Amino acid sequence: MKIFDEPGPANTDECLALASQRASELGINEIIVATNKGDTAIKALDAFPGLKIIAVTHHVGYKEPFKQELPDEARNELKTKGASIVTTAHALSNVERSFSTKYKGISPIEIAAITLKMFGQGTKVCVEIALMAADAGALTGKPVLCIGGSGTGADTALILTPVHQKNFLDMKIHEIICKPR
Repeated sequence: MKIFDEPGPANTDECLALASQRASELGINEIIVATNKGDTAIKALDAFPGLKIIAVTHHVGYKEPFKQELPDEARNELKTKGASIVTTAHALSNVERSFSTKYKGISPIEIAAITLKMFGQGTKVCVEIALMAADAGALTGKPVLCIGGSGTGADTALILTPVHQKNFLDMKIHEIICKPR
C-alpha cells in the first residue's frame, strides 16, 4: 500500500499507475473513477487500456441548480473513447442531507460517510461511486477497482466488491492500493 504525504491532484498519475498495476495482477476489468470535469476519467482511459471504465460524476445540481458539472466536451470525449458515464444522486448524502440541513440533525448514512472520511475523502468517494455505479446498472457485481480523490484528481484507489445501496452494509473493501496520510 502506498501512502501519499498529502491529499490532492498531484497524486493522480501515480495513483492511476499503482491502480493499473494492481488491477492487472488481480484480473480486474471494471474500473470506477470519480470525475468532476472529466480530466481524471480521461487519464484513466489511458491508464487502463481495453478495460471497462465507468466515470461517475457529481449529480446534476451539485454546484448550481439544474446544471451538470461535467462539460459536454469531456462527456463526448469519454463516450467516444468507450467510457460509461454515471450521473445520479450521491449515495451517501442525497435526500438525508435535506433533512439534516433543514432540521439540524444527522442521519445514519451521513454518519457512515463521516466515518469513511476518517480514512480520507477519497475512501468515502470510492465507496460512494461503487454504490452509484451499481444502482445505475453499470457493473457486473464482480470485484472492482475504485479511484477517488480529495476534491480534484485522484489520490485513493480501493479494490472492493460492489453492492446496491439497499445492501450497503454488505460491501467488502478488500484492499487499499493507495491513499493520502
